[in-house]
Amino acid sequence: MGKKLVGNHIRKLRFNQDEMTQQQLADKVGVTRQTIVALEKGNYSPSLELAFRIAHAFDLPLEQVFFYGENTK
Repeated sequence: MGKKLVGNHIRKLRFNQDEMTQQQLADKVGVTRQTIVALEKGNYSPSLELAFRIAHAFDLPLEQVFFYGENTK
């Protein structure tokens, strides 16, 4: 059985939204750019509050920004 993970579409969503930078998203949701980098790389799972703030920044439901699945590695 593989490891469960929380993934996201943040990088794709940033580029689809006028090529928003990591810093611009970080400023919008109140975190550092390094936090956004870690999220995009899958090295960090956000708190529920941060996940909602990010989804709100893209004006999307949580499920369209984050997903829960199985890593088959």
